[in-house]
This record gives sequence, C-alpha cells and structure tokens, in this order.
Amino acid sequence: MLIRAGTARELGRLQEIERAAGRWFRDLGMDEIADDEPPSTECLREFAEAGGLWVATDATDGPPVAYVLTEPVDGCLHIEQLSVHPDRARRGIGRALLDHLTARAAADRMPALTLTTFTDVPWNAPYYARLGFRTLAAHELGPELREIRVRETKAGLDRWPRVCMRREVDEKQDAARRRRGP
Repeated sequence: MLIRAGTARELGRLQEIERAAGRWFRDLGMDEIADDEPPSTECLREFAEAGGLWVATDATDGPPVAYVLTEPVDGCLHIEQLSVHPDRARRGIGRALLDHLTARAAADRMPALTLTTFTDVPWNAPYYARLGFRTLAAHELGPELREIRVRETKAGLDRWPRVCMRREVDEKQDAARRRRGP
C-alpha cells in the first residue's frame, strides 16, 4: 500500500469511494447519511490544493482505495473525512492513513489530530478510540472545532449522537494524559 497526495484526476474516484462507504450506514438505519452526496469535486480540489488530500493505493500508479481530507483547526490537524472503499475495509488502511497523518502533524509541529464522528457507529468513535483518540469534553473544544460542530448541527447530523475526538501526536504525552485521566 502507498499513501500519497491525491491528484485532481482522482476526484471522481474519491466520490465513488465515499458513496460506496456510505452504504454501510443504511444497515444502521442512517439512510440520510447513506444517501448523502460526497464532497463536490470543487471541495475535493480545494483540499488537494491546500495539501490536505491524501489517498491510499495498492500501487504507485493505482487508483485510490481510500482517502482522507484534512485541514488545520485550532492548531491541530483536523480530519474532515476518512473513507475506505468497503471492498478494502478491515485491512488496516484507515489505521495506516491515521499513522501517516500523525507523522505529518508531527513534522508540522501540530500537537494532535482531531475529528468529529458518530458515537454509536462501530467504525466511527469506537474505532477511533481503539486507535488512541479520546472524546473531548465541551470545555476542551477550541473556537474552530466548536464552529465545525455548529455547522454539523445545522446540517442535521445531530439526529445521531456525535463527539469531537483528539489523538496526541506525541505518544509519551498521550500516555501521561491517560494515566492522569480526562
């Protein structure tokens, strides 16, 4: 597997990955999420141009099988979207993308990765918790992360419980934090 910056010629493929991955939500009664349109090619292009689009492929020139969108939020590297094609799920691709992002954040001297996600979806909050993310309390949210939550609420995503999560880039700091508690 290779992780690299996404390119403009791949944007349609990323939308296909998003649609395919979204279908799993139907099994949980979250049809609105399953039917939600993927990010537009314009939106994906903006992430690519800003250096926040990463793809996982099977080969150097192979088509993407997963992608992640990132942007700086409150001084951290925020994961806006991470999607793996269902045909390639449960093979460590999501974990590899997160590890790649951790290295990128460390190189950019960002203290942590952040994201927002559904609490009761097995491949959302429970998955991220297994990979070292912790749920943030309301008082821990920075202004930009609070604004993301406002937008999500306005979009109707709060029909299902959601949380903000954070994973420290420095594992020693993260281990010390876990010993101290939230």
